[in-house]
Amino acid sequence: MKPAAALLVLALATPAFAQTAKIEVPYTQFTLPNGLRVILHEDHRVPMVTVNVWYHVGSARERTGRTGFAHLFEHLMFMGSGHVKPGQFDEWLEAAGGDNNGSTENDRTNYWINIPSSSLELALFLESDRMGYLLDTMTPQTVDAQRDVVKNERRQSYENRPYGMADIALGEMLYPEGHPYHWPVIGYMPDLTAASYDDVVAYFKTYYAPSNASLVVAGDLDTAKARALVEKWFGDVKAGAPVDPITVPGVALHGVQQKTMTDKVQLPRLSLAWLTPPHLAPADAALDIVSDILAGGKNSRLYKRLVYDMQIAQDVSAAQNSQALSSHFLIEATPRPGHTVDELKKVIDEEIAKLQRESPSQHEMERSFNQIEASFYNRMERTGGFGGKADQLNAYITQTGDPDWFNEDLGRYRALSASDVQAAAAQFLPKDRRVELTVMPEGSK
Repeated sequence: MKPAAALLVLALATPAFAQTAKIEVPYTQFTLPNGLRVILHEDHRVPMVTVNVWYHVGSARERTGRTGFAHLFEHLMFMGSGHVKPGQFDEWLEAAGGDNNGSTENDRTNYWINIPSSSLELALFLESDRMGYLLDTMTPQTVDAQRDVVKNERRQSYENRPYGMADIALGEMLYPEGHPYHWPVIGYMPDLTAASYDDVVAYFKTYYAPSNASLVVAGDLDTAKARALVEKWFGDVKAGAPVDPITVPGVALHGVQQKTMTDKVQLPRLSLAWLTPPHLAPADAALDIVSDILAGGKNSRLYKRLVYDMQIAQDVSAAQNSQALSSHFLIEATPRPGHTVDELKKVIDEEIAKLQRESPSQHEMERSFNQIEASFYNRMERTGGFGGKADQLNAYITQTGDPDWFNEDLGRYRALSASDVQAAAAQFLPKDRRVELTVMPEGSK
């Protein structure tokens, strides 16, 4: 999931665009004695509430030889806790008309529950019980069972999915051995096999504490009553020891790294990737616009040339993949039968060079504005789930310490000019410092 900042409305500093109205997301914030940061937001449009928890731990907190723990816990957190037998978590939520999910990334793990507002206390009880009492019922057998589930997920999502292993190879090429982004979020098979029950318990005690988490409760609620319920259910959860911040040396590419791998696919695929500034750092927003101008829809430069005009590509995409420690810019393209990745790479390099020489047009800037604005307002219509308002509030407090960072984030985009976008492309997409990964069909020459 793209960080919340990239979902926000884009308002550019140019006379062609009127300044957007200030976004108002009223909230109440407090911190429990155990360190849990809590944000409450009222939204009475529908009789639903969402309980959204972010643990400030992801696969970046793992180490060489012990990968996959963060994602493994995403599974273990649904397998029962001190006062909830295995299976009851989902059973009770479904009986109340609720649903839930979670996800793991490099920098965080999140869980959310959407439920009718009349059942808010049930959701808070369930969420607090697995935060405070998961280890009461977790056994070596539970860990082994979920370890097998994760292994099967890895086989399905990577090893047996077309081009799936290329995603893992890209991280290994971009980041050196030992860097927190070198290994995949789902982990390596030997590490999952080697993980002991004691390893898993130690990981939970270190990172799954209220002092290393933030909770957003949003929707059809009364703030005073919701606060009382949060204090009731989360107040007795024991605080954990402080977690030290991640410190890693800067990372850079000093040349072109090339690799060709084979897969059970019918067509080759080209991936070009560059290391770029971290999320919210200078140029991060500008690179969002670079990606949109190059490959954001059918009117983008690369789609128009490769797919529509020349008809040598099946598809093409580009994205600024923003992360806390370091981001990467990725362009991927699949040639049509009878054409090669070298043909695509030549055109891609031409279009990047053109953007590096000349500022994008006013029309292109306006198109990017419209697309990102539409995406933002569509997501703002939802309070819960992935990318809804609760998720964005949690993203901001995690990334900046301030849940009400909507308008500051908009300011990054409002300050952009067309020349800023050109400069970002010139500085961060050099032809001589990047990763070039090609996936070829098995048996091809």
